[in-house]
Amino acid sequence: MGTRVTIQDIADELGISRNTVSKAINNTGILADATRDKVLKKAMEMGYKQFSYVTAANAGIPMLSIPAPKEKTEIALFLTDFVGGSHFALVMLDKFQKELAGLGYSITMHRVLTEELENRNLPTSFSPERTAGIVCVEMFDYEYDKMLCSMGLPILFVDTPVTRLEEPLEADVLSMDNQSGIYSFIKEMADRGKTSIGFIGEYMHCQSFFERYMAYRNAMYLMGLSCPDEYSIIRNKEGIRRPSSADYHGYLTESFQKLSQLPEVFICANDFIALDALQVLKKLGHSVPDDIYLCGFDDSPESRIVTPAFTTIHIHSQIMGFSAVNLLMSRINEPSLNYRTVHTETTLIYRESTEN
Repeated sequence: MGTRVTIQDIADELGISRNTVSKAINNTGILADATRDKVLKKAMEMGYKQFSYVTAANAGIPMLSIPAPKEKTEIALFLTDFVGGSHFALVMLDKFQKELAGLGYSITMHRVLTEELENRNLPTSFSPERTAGIVCVEMFDYEYDKMLCSMGLPILFVDTPVTRLEEPLEADVLSMDNQSGIYSFIKEMADRGKTSIGFIGEYMHCQSFFERYMAYRNAMYLMGLSCPDEYSIIRNKEGIRRPSSADYHGYLTESFQKLSQLPEVFICANDFIALDALQVLKKLGHSVPDDIYLCGFDDSPESRIVTPAFTTIHIHSQIMGFSAVNLLMSRINEPSLNYRTVHTETTLIYRESTEN
């Protein structure tokens, strides 16, 4: 065996599939704890270092086996809005912080204000001299993101603006799988005989929304289903720079009223848009799920307690936290790596909004 141990080498030693080893090492998918422990133990025995895990002493908590920091020990977290309790990133950042602390790093949080975005200014609290790397969570201003990339620091974006025809950002990107769940959902709806399906959500808001909208369009095409433009409610109130919730409700009301007939199903870009759609549909006299089905995305706490509870697509936030540490630490230790975009697993969950 060569000096560089591969996933296939580990699989061959254990007599299991390469896919099983990959899931264990990258902490993705569903595996029995005994299988994961066996794979990780063998990976460490064989000297597999790139993305290996070790068990934290006396805790049983998976932690990344990555070289300790040499000089700079601060990781800067950039946001434009604080992450609330319902946001998928809250659990992700909690896991991210715990893993970093075990590696000797601390996190400093910096909220980028509107005027700082517009003027391409760094937050006054940010110190590049102490910073080993930057994590940007939902920073959807392309020019500002491009400015950050020009600083020469390792950067990880959790979701990005829609780059359209612009040059890709010179950084690693972490996102969730925005396609598989939507493909599966549309196939299931078609199997149930519900072939009139629409989409709600500002598709140019961010890359994730764009990918979800394109997954809807592609799935409809692949299933041989009609995809009328009027069933794509993908914008917001015109002429307002930052539309309010009331503005969006008004836009949805107008959009629904313009339709000669509502589709049988709406896929929403996230659960909060699904909540907006539910409220507007109720005001217009439509019942979910009796008259129309709704599917959200994120599996937020609200999606479970609303009536009816939403069919949605669950984001595995802890896996995203592990993946964020993997990406950022490997970039810090190997700055010459090619830039990577990683999509972590998501899971489709059926509930009452689709009569499940």
